[in-house]
Amino acid sequence: MMRAWILPLLLVLCGSVLAAGLIFTGSPGAATAPLLLFVLLAGVHSPLVFPKSIGALEAQRRSAVDGRPVVFWRSGCKYCLRLRIRLGRSARQLYWVDIWRDPAGAAAVRAANDGNETVPTVVAAGRPHANPDPEWVREQLSPSE
Repeated sequence: MMRAWILPLLLVLCGSVLAAGLIFTGSPGAATAPLLLFVLLAGVHSPLVFPKSIGALEAQRRSAVDGRPVVFWRSGCKYCLRLRIRLGRSARQLYWVDIWRDPAGAAAVRAANDGNETVPTVVAAGRPHANPDPEWVREQLSPSE
C-alpha cells in the first residue's frame, strides 16, 4: 500500500525543499508557485484520482455477473492517468484493481502480458488488452450504464 504513495510523497518533499530554499534566500513570495505545482503533481499521481480499487478476484466475479470491464492499474503510471482522465465520469462504471495493492491483480496482469506488469490492462469480455485506447474502453460499456 505504501508503494503507491512513494511518488506523491517524493513530489511533496521536493516541492517543500525547493520552497524552503527560496524562503531562506529571501523570496517567500516566489516559494508559493513551485510548492503548489509540486502538490498538484503529487495529487495527480496519487491513488486519490482513481475510483476506489477492489481486489482482482472480486472484480472478476462482479465482471462475470454484469459484464463491466476490469482495469488493472497502478499509481504513477502516466498511461493509467491518461486512461482515467480521458474516460471522465464513465471511469466509475469500470472495476479498478490497483496491482500494487493486490498481488492477485499483479499476477493476472503478468499472466496476460507475457510476465510483464504492463498497465493499464483492461479485461473486457474475458480478453485482456494492454494500454487500450480510452475510446475503445468507453465503447465496451453498455449504453444503459
